[in-house]
Amino acid sequence: MNIGIVLSGGGIRGIAHLGVLKALTDKKIKVSKITGTSAGAIVGALYANNIDPYDILQIFNKSKLIKHLRLAFNTTALLNLETAFSLLKEYIPHNSFEHLKTPLTITATNFNNGKLIYFSEGELIRKVLASSCIPGVFNPIMIDGKLYVDGGVINNFPVEPLQNCCEVIIGSSCNHLPDITSVRNIRHALERAAMLSLNHTLIQKCEFIDVLIEPKGLGETSIFDVKKAEEIFWIAYEETLSKVPKIEEAINAIKTKKASIN
Repeated sequence: MNIGIVLSGGGIRGIAHLGVLKALTDKKIKVSKITGTSAGAIVGALYANNIDPYDILQIFNKSKLIKHLRLAFNTTALLNLETAFSLLKEYIPHNSFEHLKTPLTITATNFNNGKLIYFSEGELIRKVLASSCIPGVFNPIMIDGKLYVDGGVINNFPVEPLQNCCEVIIGSSCNHLPDITSVRNIRHALERAAMLSLNHTLIQKCEFIDVLIEPKGLGETSIFDVKKAEEIFWIAYEETLSKVPKIEEAINAIKTKKASIN
């Protein structure tokens, strides 16, 4: 049974993917292939290297990832994401797509020509960092003479690589927005507008997945609010447990179909 999972971008909200993956692991639902963008690329790479999701959360809390993001003065962005390279190298020492335990595909945006690219082979960590480079916040990452930024600029929910190779597809989105009656301030307005833009294509892409896991209201959490990491993890864990019967139903439907053909 080939089960694929899509991990969206979303900054610190990407911790939700760890809660999702932990619940799936606890329920013995084995993921066969992962696709991810931005935060989903980071989570996907660590999980694909056979690290338990809760252990990844502890790695994040212990390392305080934000300290690896040095200010990039006199440059085109505020922070330099490349300083996180050594942290990821510690937990993925082989630095290779081919040596991951679970196949992984991640997205990035070619900043030179504005096109989306899928990475699934060769050197891993720089491509994960490229997938996570929010324009204007982080410096673009140079790979083979080209500049790359966050894959979420073009595709924040990369289900496409799973469509022809997975029988059941699970989507993990961490950007759900609640209804509001007022706008608190300019920052709130800008962040909500950005989330609305990211979520715009999700409805259309849902037709290509079997189960969507989208914890309610996470889109209101700032992408840098590291204090909420543990809370986000358990919210997503519980949401996933509530969706397990639906996932099992989708798996059993495929098994039944296969049995009838044989």
